[in-house]
Amino acid sequence: MFLLAMVTLCCGAVAGTLTLLEPVFQPVPERQLAERAVIDVIRISDQTPVRVVGAPFEPNVNPRER
Repeated sequence: MFLLAMVTLCCGAVAGTLTLLEPVFQPVPERQLAERAVIDVIRISDQTPVRVVGAPFEPNVNPRER
């Protein structure tokens, strides 16, 4: 119980400190996020298609039937 209490207090102290320092760390500007999203979309579209072999997956909703 003592260890659990100490871990809880330490985590609370870290969370409180980060909450108080949050205004100091400015968020990333929206422009950079938008540029990063465009790069991610380009990477996704450049991937080669994959051929799936075998029957499509159908979940067994009735275990008594196979």
